[in-house]
Amino acid sequence: MRSLVKRETQMKYRQLGNSDLRVSEISLGSWLTYGGAVEQQNAEACIHKAFEVGINFLDTANVYATGGAESFLGQVLQGIDRSSYILATKVFFPMSPDDRGLSAAQIHKQIDASLKRLRTDYVDLYQCHRYDINTPLEETMTALTEVVRQGKARYIGFSEWSPEQIQAALNLSGVERFVSSQPQYSMLWRKPEAKVFPLCADNGISQIVWSPLAQGILTGKYRPGEAPPSDSRAGNEKMNMFFTKDLFSDRILSAVQQLKPIAQDLGLSMPQLALAWVLRDQRVASAIIGASRPDQVVDNAAASGVELDADVLAAIDQALASVIQR
Repeated sequence: MRSLVKRETQMKYRQLGNSDLRVSEISLGSWLTYGGAVEQQNAEACIHKAFEVGINFLDTANVYATGGAESFLGQVLQGIDRSSYILATKVFFPMSPDDRGLSAAQIHKQIDASLKRLRTDYVDLYQCHRYDINTPLEETMTALTEVVRQGKARYIGFSEWSPEQIQAALNLSGVERFVSSQPQYSMLWRKPEAKVFPLCADNGISQIVWSPLAQGILTGKYRPGEAPPSDSRAGNEKMNMFFTKDLFSDRILSAVQQLKPIAQDLGLSMPQLALAWVLRDQRVASAIIGASRPDQVVDNAAASGVELDADVLAAIDQALASVIQR
């Protein structure tokens, strides 16, 4: 039986880039969950459970449920000490046909709308949800700098920018510096490791990774040759349009099934194994999870503090060798 190098029982925290924010290794996201698909009572229970298990970092975006996720958080966070949690949101995708992108006008309009929905004076982290090829980078960075200096956001970040786009922002002077990058990253999707991770690490930018469970594939609940469980997101007709269909190939699902004995030998759930793998890299400050039930929050949070030894990491690579995307 393989053994864990270390397993802690409490949530661990990491510094977010060159900021003074210490974020929980597991963070709670709200895409396809809160303010829309998940019943209100369950959604509220997930937030409260997150705080109970030590999660202090909540990630959302203006476009999630077209403002609904932010409005939900604004409601459920009322009465909770604002200094006790770290709140992040994003801007870029369309809120209406005429409201999209990272122009100065849009950034100022959307931060004010987000703050109103979130019922707060500031967010801790304001992120560019994607790169805007239709707006000069200088305009975007100047507007983000104004948002920070107006006290509406403490720090800024970006999601899914290329190394060239990141470097271009770093080359600008007189503007606020990014402290976070939010890429897709998991055992199956490792593309950011080659260029994004090292470039960011050299410039005080931490990774906050999304889809660390590869849209649920790495939980092991999806089996080759079988339809998705009816109670899963992929089995929900209203939600499965958002899923990457290639991930559900029998080839990938069969490879993932080979991870089950590894997790069992370690006394871990499949989600815990996947999250611990992501967190093995200290350049990752936090892994964003999506939860529709409080028990999922508890299970995922228990991945914090788990360290996997070299033999386990090698076994994972061997099991997934034919399906890893680098």
